[in-house]
Amino acid sequence: MLDLQPILEDLIAFREERDWRQFHNPKDLAMSISIEAAELLEAFQWSGSDTSSMGREDQIREELADVLIYCLYLADAAGLDPIDIMEQKLAVNRAKYPVDASRGSAKKYTEL
Repeated sequence: MLDLQPILEDLIAFREERDWRQFHNPKDLAMSISIEAAELLEAFQWSGSDTSSMGREDQIREELADVLIYCLYLADAAGLDPIDIMEQKLAVNRAKYPVDASRGSAKKYTEL
């Protein structure tokens, strides 16, 4: 199973060493996630029908890391366990998207 504890501890130590907790409120962290996600989209901007990650790996790696880091900081600020909330959401999605109705389909659960 994925153990996020070591990276969480490193991220929190990094933040504390710089006294940045004061800036890491839920609103600003949520905004930062959105901003970094937009920067991740820039890797694909103007790519037309090319939807692959080929040739974009460095930019994707850097921006995806920023998104993930801010997500973990937000979970910490909100007192949420990232693995627990992902497991809960997966259970909800399993109920919304049963395999027999959703396999191979991009339809929203309300359209299945």
